[in-house]
Amino acid sequence: MTDGTATTATTADLDVRLEKHRTELTGYCYRMLGSSFEAEDAVQDTMVRAWRSYEKFEGRSSLRSWLYRIATNVCLDMLSAGNKRARPMDLTESTPLAQAALSPRPDHTWLEPMPDTRMLPAVEDPAEAAVAKESVRLAFMAALQQLPPKQRAVLILREVLAWRASEVAELLDTSVASVNSALQRARATLAEREQHGADAAVSDPLDEEQQKLLERYVAAFEGYDMTALTALLHEDAVMTMPPFDLWLTGHQDITGFMTTLGAACAGSRLLPVQVNGLPGFAQYKPDPDNGGFAPWAVQVLEISDGRITGFHCFLDTQRWFPLFGLPLHLDAEADQVKEGV
Repeated sequence: MTDGTATTATTADLDVRLEKHRTELTGYCYRMLGSSFEAEDAVQDTMVRAWRSYEKFEGRSSLRSWLYRIATNVCLDMLSAGNKRARPMDLTESTPLAQAALSPRPDHTWLEPMPDTRMLPAVEDPAEAAVAKESVRLAFMAALQQLPPKQRAVLILREVLAWRASEVAELLDTSVASVNSALQRARATLAEREQHGADAAVSDPLDEEQQKLLERYVAAFEGYDMTALTALLHEDAVMTMPPFDLWLTGHQDITGFMTTLGAACAGSRLLPVQVNGLPGFAQYKPDPDNGGFAPWAVQVLEISDGRITGFHCFLDTQRWFPLFGLPLHLDAEADQVKEGV
């Protein structure tokens, strides 16, 4: 059955054909919007629009290209309000531990985490998989949010998804010259931001040294051993905790925070997750009221040169843990659960 034979397609057939593209479209919308939930809403809207208008689809382009056109229009409409999602370090200066205060900002302020499995389709080419992961890491995502929406779309389609300039021009109803100009401006903007923090140098898959670093991190965090944790943190490591705008720099302030304002995290348990193309953990801290462990944060770790350079804790667990398929409570035998996550 070809793309143009809508009259012979059953509802079930069309649903299957559309669903094949859901994961990659979610990744595209997530890069455009910076929000996990808005991305999934945008993809659902795309699917509904495609289903309703399929009879008008004439098959002059592939079904995939047509879906990307719809998804792009949905995202551009959602971005018309001009909101740019950000990390704490994009909005304020680093705060010394002595002045640390937990001041929340609204949800729509923040760049949100996303499970790899919901946005990165399985590909056989290791190089293609590596590019996909690099393009959803937090530093790159934050840089994308600084681009005007159409430049953002052009950069993602050309640099991440490897579309030809002519294909992007057709999708955006513009000229190849306009696409190339937008790409040049987008590249220049990203180059200016490189000094504000490059992406973590994480292998795909993790190499032996990085695996051992994560094992040591889990042991240090679960043991709340600040000496061991200090040895794993880069001297200029950064810690963030959305929805709070506080962010800390340096292992001394980070471990100092963990033993003062963050002291309740002692005795936590960590379960591994794959998030934003980076290693991460679901953190559960002791639950004195119900026993066992209660969800506290999704941690995203950035690694470079054998040290942890970024330690990002997303605290809205009622939103994040279901998104990652994580339980909202662990019993005291949490170690037995690790093998199944």
